Amino acid sequence: MSEVKKVVLAYSGGLDTSIIVKWLQDEYQCEVVTFTADIGQGGEVEPARVKAAAMGVKEIYIEDLREEFARDFVYPMMRANAMYEGEYRLGTSIARPLIAKRLVEIAQAVGADAISHGATGKGNDQVRFELNSYALMPNVKVIAPWREWDLLSREKLMAYAAEHNIPIENNKGKKSPYSMDANLLHISYEGGVIEDPANEPEEDMWLWTVSIENAPDVPTYLDIGFEKGDIISINGQEMSPATVMEYLNKVGGANGIGRDDIVENRFVGMKARGCYETPAGTIMLKAHRAMESLTLDRNAAHLKDDLMPRYAEMIYNGFWFAPEREMLQALIDESQTFVSGNVRVKLYKGNVVVVGRTSENSLFDEAIATFEEDGGAYNHKDAEGFIKLNALRLRTAAKRRAKNASKA
Repeated sequence: MSEVKKVVLAYSGGLDTSIIVKWLQDEYQCEVVTFTADIGQGGEVEPARVKAAAMGVKEIYIEDLREEFARDFVYPMMRANAMYEGEYRLGTSIARPLIAKRLVEIAQAVGADAISHGATGKGNDQVRFELNSYALMPNVKVIAPWREWDLLSREKLMAYAAEHNIPIENNKGKKSPYSMDANLLHISYEGGVIEDPANEPEEDMWLWTVSIENAPDVPTYLDIGFEKGDIISINGQEMSPATVMEYLNKVGGANGIGRDDIVENRFVGMKARGCYETPAGTIMLKAHRAMESLTLDRNAAHLKDDLMPRYAEMIYNGFWFAPEREMLQALIDESQTFVSGNVRVKLYKGNVVVVGRTSENSLFDEAIATFEEDGGAYNHKDAEGFIKLNALRLRTAAKRRAKNASKA
């Protein structure tokens, strides 16, 4: 511990990291530098500055990384249609590589001996922070307090905070607050009453979305413009990636879009229950798949779908900067060359319904697809040979079964 003189802490200003500042100062007798990434969590940013300063932190880094987060991390992931285990839209997972990237860059800039984070010893985030950090700074020293201290429950953390006069928001009476993480893509909830998978989440837990019962009775229509797989406009108005996400979170949340209640398999080996609000991500994914359905070759689309679970797992497990993810990203980005055009969606009581799509790069040929007279664009007789060729192995196997059955 005496070898560590300065530590850069990934600092949110929440329960865990507020306690970690004091713990590092006392246990390591070191200077703590805090880094808070503004990736869309909103009101948490400035309180984090005030809290850090109150605990004697002299070097406080707060950076607006919303555009970088949306452009360089969320958008590439959306091009892949990535979802972990078919449900989780990777809102926490995709934020960690950006935070790790800046964490090690700041450590190098200030001459720190180590970096630190508030991820627990049971969770995925410790893996994500550290794998991504080691990929960029292979010899970095990492201090993970949850693997060192004995404050292994929310109650002990709250008691420590009270003992050291560390203010904690969202403390509902004697109950521990939910463990929450927010950014442009989502807000997540763990712990409290939802720690038991049998319990329905309390309605007042949800912060971004209205319930489907309270959503408007009139649908909201959006025209979403794409260029090479990325959303560039909404209702004809060009927007930056972060602005797109902010807008879709607002309009999606107002229509009850994006609530998920999931039991997932953590990388460390256990199952965990989490609740998520991902309005923008839900709309983006639905619209992107609709755009691809019109512009992407069948086998290219199917190959992407085959690879997507592997890609999503890489992000979930913390391998954003790994060579295999970068290799897959190059393939995915190449597939998006012609994924441009417009998708019209209807938002209604928790549902995102695709109602139209257009593109100058469309592979849909109405002359071929029509159920009316096609003017000879498609020869129906060609289907007979196609079917018989595909049935050849099936017919051969059937004959063998019949032959064996006759001998029995």
